[in-house]
Amino acid sequence: MASIAQTRPPRATARAHLGLLALLLGGAGLAWLLTRERMLGMDAGPGTDPGSLGFYVASWIVMMAAMMFPSITPMVLTFAFIQRRRRERGALQGVVSHWTFIAGYLVTWTAFGLAAYGLFVGVRSLSIDAFAWDRGGPYLAGAVLLAAAAYQFTPAKDACLRRCRGTLDFLMTQWREGPLGALRMGIVHGGWCVGCCWGLMAALFALGLMSVTWMIAIAALIAVEKLLPSKALANRSVAIVLLVLGLGVALAPHHMPGLTLPGSPAAARAMRGMNMHGMGTHTRGVHTMGAPNGSTSRMGASGMATHGMGR
Repeated sequence: MASIAQTRPPRATARAHLGLLALLLGGAGLAWLLTRERMLGMDAGPGTDPGSLGFYVASWIVMMAAMMFPSITPMVLTFAFIQRRRRERGALQGVVSHWTFIAGYLVTWTAFGLAAYGLFVGVRSLSIDAFAWDRGGPYLAGAVLLAAAAYQFTPAKDACLRRCRGTLDFLMTQWREGPLGALRMGIVHGGWCVGCCWGLMAALFALGLMSVTWMIAIAALIAVEKLLPSKALANRSVAIVLLVLGLGVALAPHHMPGLTLPGSPAAARAMRGMNMHGMGTHTRGVHTMGAPNGSTSRMGASGMATHGMGR
């Protein structure tokens, strides 16, 4: 397979790669438009209610396509190139669609999203007073960001990032034939990607899951980490950004640009927007970093929006 990779692609292959690149980046752009349309005005800050399971899953898949398609482009292009060259040499009867590989990748990220949803909603249901924003909420959100920064320097992070960036090495060791093989490769690659990026996704939950601004910021960090030529520089740059964000959220949240503060008028408008879309399903009786402490945080979703969050 190494000789395949070293073969200079003909013009037809180069055109096919450009077409595939345009499809991936165009799909990411479309996903960003859909994400903005779906979530604009729903950012209630750290601890934002993720909504009903159906709304969350659909939004999560579109969000993953928007955030991840640019960073997996090298892997998908290499996968398509190897398939095409093997078919030209008679090693394959047909080319498996690269979308099968991408589907496997999204399957893994969807499974991670469901696990994150269950954990997040489970913690909210405990109604822990210490997590209210006017108590320990900023420190909790900051601690999540600092933990994500610390994870950047662990051996597990390094191992996952190395496999995410090593496109040819991954495909040479994990290659399987046929559609099921492509699906499996996508799932495995998605697993390494989850291992690499789960801290960054946790940071998104801490900053505001429904914030398009923070989605773009986290997607940019993921792209830097996977596409910057120097792995060490990329890793340390992302860690520094997470460190600064963590300290800012914990110690000076009012001065953090782009951060919606729970209890602010912007958060109140977001809560009302969620109620209008039937999303406010997890706020009853919950003390979280996304709700102010006091009697209003024990009200239903609509009551919180009109009385608790707008004070």
